[in-house]
Amino acid sequence: MSTIRVSAFRWVPPFAQGLVRDLRVRWALEEAGLAYEERLIGREDQLSEAYLNLQPFGQVPAYEEGELVLFESGAIVLHIAERSDALMPSDPGARARTKTWMFAALNTVEPPIMFLNMLDRRQDGDAAAKALRLAAVGEIKKRLASLRSRLDGREYIEDRFTAADLLMTTVLRILRDTDLVAEIPVLEAYCQRCEARPAFRKALAGQMAPFIANAQPKM
Repeated sequence: MSTIRVSAFRWVPPFAQGLVRDLRVRWALEEAGLAYEERLIGREDQLSEAYLNLQPFGQVPAYEEGELVLFESGAIVLHIAERSDALMPSDPGARARTKTWMFAALNTVEPPIMFLNMLDRRQDGDAAAKALRLAAVGEIKKRLASLRSRLDGREYIEDRFTAADLLMTTVLRILRDTDLVAEIPVLEAYCQRCEARPAFRKALAGQMAPFIANAQPKM
């Protein structure tokens, strides 16, 4: 088998640590029991010709496996899941639902969460920004309510942990500085259950290790 390499940042500011999207790929590989190497990059590498040949937008992660090069964390997780019983059910209906919820995590739940995350990092607090934030929170709450309905009485989106839960958990983690998940006990317990998995803990430790090693000195 060809060596798998996943690109990741050497360092990011604390607000992003534990949230960078290579975490999704690391977690999927750990669940699938597939060994990988990390390709650490810095800001200076992102716009290099060599890196843009791997990831045309200069982002992370990029995934290399022999001649195969992939980008976009969701697509990479899907690629890994399709070869792993640990992440993708064998039953055709369950596989189709898992893929549907994978796309829902990235296309329906994540966009307003990312918008809120961006707003909360801005320094201005004018009326327009406050109105935008209120609208974003409203949209997020609608989506979380729908997710809660799916999970009511369930431990996972399907009958067991799948790639859908992996992606959904990484999306919900973006709300870690808010009370939006904690306000819904079903979702809070769901996140805690997924984050307690040994594969997640190993993936998170793997992402955090270079951040710790390359920590920027305090001014």
